[in-house]
This record gives sequence, structure tokens and C-alpha cells, in this order.
Amino acid sequence: MGWAVEEHRLPYLKCWYEEPEACRKLVLESDVVVFGGVEEERYIEERLQSGKPVIRYSERLYREGQWKAVSPRGLLKKYKDHTRYRNRDVYLLCSGAYVASDFHIVCSYPQKMFKWGYFTELKTYDIETLLAEKPGARGEPVEILFAGRFLPLKHPEYAIRLAKALKQEEIPFHLTMAGGGELEEKLRAAVEALDLKEQVTFTGYQSPVGVRACMERADMFLMTSNHLEGWGAVLNEAMNSGCAVIADASVGAVPFLLLHEKNGMVYQDGNPEEFLKYGIQLAREAHLRRHLGRNAYDTIVSLWNPGYAAESLLAFAEGILQGQIVVSPEGPLSRAEVISPGNGYAYTRRCER
Repeated sequence: MGWAVEEHRLPYLKCWYEEPEACRKLVLESDVVVFGGVEEERYIEERLQSGKPVIRYSERLYREGQWKAVSPRGLLKKYKDHTRYRNRDVYLLCSGAYVASDFHIVCSYPQKMFKWGYFTELKTYDIETLLAEKPGARGEPVEILFAGRFLPLKHPEYAIRLAKALKQEEIPFHLTMAGGGELEEKLRAAVEALDLKEQVTFTGYQSPVGVRACMERADMFLMTSNHLEGWGAVLNEAMNSGCAVIADASVGAVPFLLLHEKNGMVYQDGNPEEFLKYGIQLAREAHLRRHLGRNAYDTIVSLWNPGYAAESLLAFAEGILQGQIVVSPEGPLSRAEVISPGNGYAYTRRCER
């Protein structure tokens, strides 16, 4: 997919499979332990039993549907791993807007769930220059980008639907499809059948640098994944690149990063009519693209970036060692609301956490 594994070892990295005792000692004796990204609980169980502070982070428990919470065996495991520590010095970083809802179902981490996510490399630009150099701002056909694997959960076919609609509306555009996957043959066939070959380019998989270059050029970015997208780091990158984004509300990152019509356009849970409506509107309105792109860039530069996240996490860790919770006013380490999946922004319920 264009990614490379670097062969050097980070100086601060210790691997459990190489130094098990040294790692176990660190887990037990460190002031604060941040734990996540692995389902193997044996690494952290001894620390949890000790009562020392633990900051967990997680994507969704029930990404495929909260109906799975009715499983007795599953509930027993969630109790063992999470619920029994609800009143201990254990906190949860929610890597996605619907994580808090899943953990709320199993009665875990009352008043101790906070916003988190994935943090891509921050690039800084003269944003007005970047926006002015995008093709649509120069009077050229609007440049639209889809970047990702061509899989059913990513819904790349929505991009082709938009291309068809824009051609019917006689709006000049060019669509770049960066990536590959099992749906590529069907997508290429659709482009051929709809006589869109002059307007649509398939680039194949690109390196991370190549993807960012495509984003810097793009006027619009399409984030069409469904609820199976736990976060969606390309959204961070596209916003950082000043793109006007159209995104599905069910993507884990969207309710944290986007506010409809302020720094992006958000359509509800796979609704193709809304998606096409916003796509046509953005392709037509250069001033709206500029407004959304500028605000999207500001969101990443001011809040959702590695530096801000690290500072917030450090302040949070120092706070819990002093017996207090330091909550950020917004962005990473602010309170994670319980948002019901399937309702996007339309329904946020208050609960006893």
C-alpha cells in the first residue's frame, strides 16, 4: 500500500517478547501506565489489581452493532476486563465518538471517559496561499479526492456516484481515486459505463507522502466509510491539508473533528441523497469550500494534533497523581459524551456515568 517499515529501533521502545521482566517491572512501577491497542489483558491485569493509576484507550467494543452486548459470555469478559474497575483509579481515552456509548452499556468508567483519537503528522502552511492554489480556486475544474482501500466498508462507489451527478449537472470537475482493493474492477467498469474516463483517474496505492500531496492539491475530500471505520486518520490529514470535507456521521472521528457547515459537511449514516446534495453544493460554491477548508485546517492546527494531545495527556496524568482530574475544555482529554451510534449528531443522551 506504499507504506514502508523502517529498520531502526526507537530508543524508548522496549518489547515484551524481548525483555519480559523489564517490561513487567515498568508496568508495575511506573507512576502512570497508558494501555491499549491489544486485547491481551495479562499485560495489564497485575497493574490493575495493584490499584495504581491506569489510563486505558480503546476503539469501539461493539463496532458491528450494540446488540452484541446481550451475549452473557461477552458481558462476563467485559466485567472482568473493565466494569469491576469502575471505581478504581482507571480512566478511558475514547478513540472514536461512539466508544463512550459502548462502554456505557457495560457500566464502565463513570465520569471517567475522555476524547482521544489518532494523531497524524502536523503540517503547517500559509493556509491562504494553500487554498488559493487549489484548482477550483483558480477557476479550473474542481479537484475531488478519495483516498483509501476500495472495500465495501469504505464505500468508494459513492465517489463515482458523485462524479456521475456532477457530469449531469455540467459542473467541471476531476476525481482522483487513490488506493486499491477488491472493488477496483467494479469501480473501473462503472467509470467506463458512465463515460467518465476523462474525469476520473485511478492512481493505485500511494505512499504517505504521495497521499498528502494529493490532499494538498484537492479542493474536496470524500470520507464515505460506514460505522466499521473506528477512527479514519485520513480525515485528520485531509483537514490539515485545507480540504473541504464531506463525511459520513458514523465514522468514529467525525463527531469529534467536524461540525456540519462550520469545518465540513456531514451526512447522516450512509444517506446517498444527502451525500450527493452536499457534494454538488461544494463543487458549485468556491467560497464555501474555502470557508470549510480554512476552518478544517484551524481545527487540526489548534486542537487535534500530536503536540496538543501530548500536552493534554501529560497534564491529565499529573492531575490524577495529585488526586484530581484535569479536563481539557475541548479536543483531546475533554469529556466524551455518550452519543448513540446510528443517530450521528442528532441524538446525544445524558446518562449517569
